[in-house]
Amino acid sequence: MLLGAIADDLTGATDLALTLSREGMRTVQVVGVPPVGFDYGDAEAVVLALKSRTIPAAEAVAMSLQALERLQQVGARQIIFKYCSTFDSTPEGNIGPVTQALLASLGEELTIVCPAFPTNGRTIYRGHLFVGDMPLSESPMKDHPLTPMTDSSLVRLMQAQTTLPVGLVTLDTVTRGPQAIREAFAKAKAAGTKVLVIDAISDDDLRSIGAAVDDMKLITGGSGIAIGLPENFRKQQELTPRQGHADFDAPAGRAIMLAGSCSKATRGQIQAAIEAGTPTFKIDPLAINAGTLTPAQAIEWADQITGAVPLIYSSADPEIVRAAQAKLGRDRAGELVEHFLGSVATALRDKGFTRFLVAGGETSGAVVGALGVSALFIGPEIDPGVPWTRSLGDAKPVALALKSGNFGADDFFSKAWRLLK
Repeated sequence: MLLGAIADDLTGATDLALTLSREGMRTVQVVGVPPVGFDYGDAEAVVLALKSRTIPAAEAVAMSLQALERLQQVGARQIIFKYCSTFDSTPEGNIGPVTQALLASLGEELTIVCPAFPTNGRTIYRGHLFVGDMPLSESPMKDHPLTPMTDSSLVRLMQAQTTLPVGLVTLDTVTRGPQAIREAFAKAKAAGTKVLVIDAISDDDLRSIGAAVDDMKLITGGSGIAIGLPENFRKQQELTPRQGHADFDAPAGRAIMLAGSCSKATRGQIQAAIEAGTPTFKIDPLAINAGTLTPAQAIEWADQITGAVPLIYSSADPEIVRAAQAKLGRDRAGELVEHFLGSVATALRDKGFTRFLVAGGETSGAVVGALGVSALFIGPEIDPGVPWTRSLGDAKPVALALKSGNFGADDFFSKAWRLLK
């Protein structure tokens, strides 16, 4: 194995696995921390998908260190800690604590922070993260129900989460190329800086950064940071020609869409689906908590739909989400929806549903966990950062499109199904 990655949620892991696969690496995604002796096949890159983004920091650190140990046991030469391109986190972490723990475990002196993903409008300039034309703190991420982002400075955000000194490599250095970036790294090390936020506004910037970190054991960032890494191994003639996606074969069966994300992008996709005549079933955490809405009702409804792909969703505007959280508690509201949709997915698979489109990182984790999926083969890309995948090693294989809440155009749902036909 050449690259080993630790991702803090499932959809982010899939996004990263897609990037590595597209750039020429044979890539396998594993759900959770695998057991010792897990068979990764002939993978050149392995992405371990954790569910550590919003759990207590100490738990996230322990889980991430266990994942690191597994990757080291199979010889991974370089480690990526992958988090969201909008730096989703609380003031306490978990990005900072996990980065600090991984750096210490690897015995390394320096790493980078680069969640840039220009293709999806995430760029970094002067250390500030932008979502499209808006600073992060002015973007819809300010209303995220679990990790509201109210500051755009990655240096401040990271410094608040770690005791390590945090610095910055600005765009004027990045655009001068890999050697200039390496010189900035050397200068930072000499000054005692341990973590460097690094600007990037284009894929060319990310490729330059990728070339400059060829000997760095730990890299942290979004999936975009992986764009330039495979080329380092290709130059060393250590990559075999990639297989591509011609052999992706979605199992035959019925299809369903499950959406738990309340992001602006997912709400737009749901609205587009409704306007296109998609059959929809809306769920409410307050009704679930009261016992007036059960998974059996949603399962029966979906099972009766013919001639269309039904959509079951909990997505709602921020003020509605906040009202539910005020009554139930932030974590409880989310857990109710996740458990509900996980139960629905399991029952529908038993009824012949084999194709699942899932919107939302937490929701995707719940659904994949409920289905008992342990590993994924990466298939064709639907929209930037979101591929179709197929479960590996399962008696009842399923096709899964696991979408981060913030990703995808308004027509994402219809585009996904056209791609499978």
